[in-house]
Order: sequence, then C-alpha cells, then structure tokens
Amino acid sequence: MPKELLAVGPREPALLEYEERPLKKGEIRIRSIFSAEKHGTTLLLYRGEAPFLNKYYDQERMLFLNRADEKSYFPFPLGNMTVGIVEEVSPEARRFKVGDRVYGYLPIRETHTVYEQNVMPAPEGVSDEELVCVDPAVVALMAVREGHVRLGDKVAIFGMGAIGLLTLQMCKISGSLCVIAVEPVEKKRSLAEKFGADYVIDPTSEDAGTRIRELTNWKGVDVSLEISGSCQALHQAIRATRYGGKVIPVSWYHGEAKSLYLGEEFHFNRITLLSGARVESEPYREHPLWNRERVYATVTELFIRKKISVEGIIDPVVKFSQVVEAYRKMDEQPWECVKLGVTYS
Repeated sequence: MPKELLAVGPREPALLEYEERPLKKGEIRIRSIFSAEKHGTTLLLYRGEAPFLNKYYDQERMLFLNRADEKSYFPFPLGNMTVGIVEEVSPEARRFKVGDRVYGYLPIRETHTVYEQNVMPAPEGVSDEELVCVDPAVVALMAVREGHVRLGDKVAIFGMGAIGLLTLQMCKISGSLCVIAVEPVEKKRSLAEKFGADYVIDPTSEDAGTRIRELTNWKGVDVSLEISGSCQALHQAIRATRYGGKVIPVSWYHGEAKSLYLGEEFHFNRITLLSGARVESEPYREHPLWNRERVYATVTELFIRKKISVEGIIDPVVKFSQVVEAYRKMDEQPWECVKLGVTYS
C-alpha cells in the first residue's frame, strides 16, 4: 500500500499507509516524483505553536476567536508542493492525459487523487526543483511589491530561507543598489553571498540594526523585509530602516512579541509597518492591477526566463523512505537545512 507523511501529534512525524479509492468525476491520479516542505508555516503547525491549536479565524468577523472546544488539528499531512506524473484520468477529466507532468499544493505522499483543476501543468523548461519553489517565490514577489522596492533603493532582508533568498534575487533585478542580508546560519549566509547580497550580517555576532546603519552612512535602508519569523529580528529591521522608511513583516509570527519595542525607533523615526505578502489575502493593495493569478503567472515567467535561481536552496534532498528522520532533523537542527526536498522511487 502507498504511504504518506503525517504529523500525528506535536513534533511526531510518521509514514502511514493509506488506501487508494476509485476516481470520481473530474479527478485524476498523480504519482509523486518530487516534493518540498514550507518550513516557516508548516513547522509552526507541526510544533503545535500555531494559533489554530486553541483559536480559529472567523471569516465573517475577520478575527481570531477562542475555540469553544479543545479539538486538535492533528493528525494532518506534511508537505507543501509536489511535482508528479498523471497516471490515471477519469472519463470526465479533459485537462490532462496520462503521462502529463503536473504540480501543485500537494503534501509529501506517494500518490494524489485530486480534481484536475487543483493542479497546474508543469511548464516546459522549468525543473522539478523550481516548481516546488513556486510557493516561496510568490511570497517573495508579494514582499517585494508590497515594499515598493524600486530602482536605487537600499534594502535589508532578515532571514535567508527559501523566501529570503528568492526575495534577495528579486530585489537585485528590481534595481536595488544595495541589498543587505541578515542570517544566523552559515550555510544560508553563503547562499546569500552567492545570490548577490552586497553585505551579509550574522546577527549572533553583531548588532544587526547598528551594523546596517553603519553600512548606509548611518541613514538606514529604505525598505526592510523581515522573513525570519523572529520578533527580535523585526525589532532590528525597524532599527535598520531610515526615517520615514518601510518595514514589511513577511513572516507568520507566533507567541508574544517580547523582543519588539515599539516605543523606540518605530515611534521616533516615523516607520511605516506594513503587513503583507500573504498571497491568500485578497483583494491586494494593488487591486485590480494585481491578483493571485497574475502573481503566479509572473513567478512562472521568471523561472522560464531564468531570472531567478533555486540552485542550492533545496537542501537536503532525501528519499521518501528517509523522510521521517529528515523531518525531525529539519526541526531540531535547522542549521543543517535550507529547504527539505523529497524524491520518490
């Protein structure tokens, strides 16, 4: 029987068997060939640190409200995006045929039975590694556009995971004169240098806000993009930003903001703090010019034109049979991992 990767409890990954069911009208069956995880968002859920553990988001009121019960969201599937080959098609399905390469928001699982409109055709010339990075790339594009990063700007990016590294590249092709990367993990700092960061800062060895001010003749950067998910990093991003500049918190934060001091530089330097980069929250600030469809189409075009690269970002890549151990390591030893990739035999 085929298997899938599930979180059966907080920090408890497991490979469990499941049964294939017959296809329904309009469905297709996909055999996985490559998957990747989304570290920031999914790890919060995996660790049991997401607000959904005891709250829910009320769509009508647009508020997080306390749950009346203690219902757990475990177990749930792990994994973010998957590339696969169509191996079965229902008679009513018309979009794909057997043998087509497709991709979409599919978990780490050997096969997927989905309605054909829930996946996308894999463009020719775009690799499996690029396709599973479409999700971090759309977040990166949203961050750059929300920050209005423009020709001549100086930018600081906090966090060099997949989203941060793609954001760095997009800032460079947008015309940023100076891009400063802030990242505590050596492996990720090396990738930031490879992708063109003008300066790379280790926040564990020096004060990032002060160092960025120093590198910009004590003016600060025009835009800071905080992608690490750390409230301490968000405070340093505010400190690093020039008078009247913008800070874009891209991350999904959790817990209390004990390291965020809004009575300091945020208050005195007239900083604009702009929540953004959530692709699902529509309409966008640039509506009607930009919508979700255009964001995805733009990212796909950037990959087709080879304007952005994922070389070195999918690291490590493990076999499906090794994914439980790799997932634990990704959580417990994050300095060894950039973005987890999974192959299938």
